Amino acid sequence: MSSDQHDLAAVAAVSNESLAIRVQGLSKCFHIYDRPRQRLQQLMVAPLKRRMSGKDINYYREFWALRNINFSISKGETVGIIGKNGSGKSTLLQLICGTLSATSGEVEVRGRIAALLELGSGFNPDFTGRENIYLNGAILGLSKREIDDRFAEIEAFADIGDFIDQQVKSYSSGMAVRLAFAVAINADPEILIVDEALSVGDELFQRKCFSRIEAIREKGATILFVSHAGSAIVELCDRAILLDNGDKLSEGEPKQVVGNYQRMLYAPTDMRATIRQQIIDGVLNSSDNSTSPSSRQDNPPPDTVSDEGMDETFDPGLKPESTIEYEGIGAIIRDAEVCTQQGIRVNNLVRGRRYLYRYKVDFSRRCERVRFSMLIKTLSGAELGGAMSAASILESIESVEAGKEVAVQFEFACNLTPGLYFLNAGVVGMANDVETFLHRALDIAVFRVMPENQGLITSIVDFQCVPSLTVSQGA
Repeated sequence: MSSDQHDLAAVAAVSNESLAIRVQGLSKCFHIYDRPRQRLQQLMVAPLKRRMSGKDINYYREFWALRNINFSISKGETVGIIGKNGSGKSTLLQLICGTLSATSGEVEVRGRIAALLELGSGFNPDFTGRENIYLNGAILGLSKREIDDRFAEIEAFADIGDFIDQQVKSYSSGMAVRLAFAVAINADPEILIVDEALSVGDELFQRKCFSRIEAIREKGATILFVSHAGSAIVELCDRAILLDNGDKLSEGEPKQVVGNYQRMLYAPTDMRATIRQQIIDGVLNSSDNSTSPSSRQDNPPPDTVSDEGMDETFDPGLKPESTIEYEGIGAIIRDAEVCTQQGIRVNNLVRGRRYLYRYKVDFSRRCERVRFSMLIKTLSGAELGGAMSAASILESIESVEAGKEVAVQFEFACNLTPGLYFLNAGVVGMANDVETFLHRALDIAVFRVMPENQGLITSIVDFQCVPSLTVSQGA
């Protein structure tokens, strides 16, 4: 079976009941004119010459942004699209949203779409933020009454203060994307489409957006997510699609698709065409590792990293904007914080040191078989790790009486590379003979691992790798 036949078979396999998006044979060709006058010649001269000679005369060059793209997305799926600049990602999203017309092929969409495409798309720069909320909301299919009901939440999420009544053309790029995202996620979308827009906002706002995307996803919405960041695709998506120069090269498990994308991206120039074809043919497996450096055991990893001259600090302005708390069942978590070993509150940490994560839990009724938990997450919501206060129900606290307070503390090693990280807190116990969350707080605390001048560590976790090189003598 050919690649195109396989794509069409996969598209057909999605039942109508579960279908959210179906793309069949989709192609888009743009006409490129080298000089402005050629547009007029194409409009007026080309038809005359065609009648006289019987041949097509064109004053433009064709650029095929997409060629014969096929895929289907089921309701509730999160699908990532990855590819280098110019691969056709944004064009594909615009065709799905209906802001561009296809040259050939079909797009079928079932459900209300909320899209964040080009920065500020759907906004009138001469309108105020308030006026653009109503304009953008109407474009997304909301009535004026629905926008009225949601306006306070939109304004609070955007958090741009008095600028809400200023013209959008006076906004920074970050303010514009805040407002656009706030409107989009409050439209109760059945399909959410995001095209790299979140990369404009600051770190705290990015986490706030990812948190809301997670909530939308849990409600069963379909999400189509475009990014150049392979880690975001792997963390957020159920499936990924790789585009290159208008062609769909592969589709499947995110880690493998991203691996193939990176192979092609970083391949030597003379090898890219070969690797591209291998991806299309399906002969590459992202888990292959043809060049693995030899390991040496001469120097074991150090127990700690050097942190000379660096001190932890506390920044009162560094607060999470994405905190979500579950309804409490007889317990409430409060006062979450990170401290040094000496009990000093900090949120700018030094890699390699050990810290204390603390919070308190107030109990308003008697609770049985109680355990406590913590979790550290990345900016995009990937769960890095955490712990429970007891390994099983049998080792939990047998009961906590009403009116009691429990101070919870977890000691942890900050083996993370510089960046922003978020903390969850949870308390579980028995309710109706089933262990469940008595209270849970997501993104209740945040900390930053401070940058280093000479750090060798890459990615997220510091595994205390020690490089060792041996250069052999030439013949």
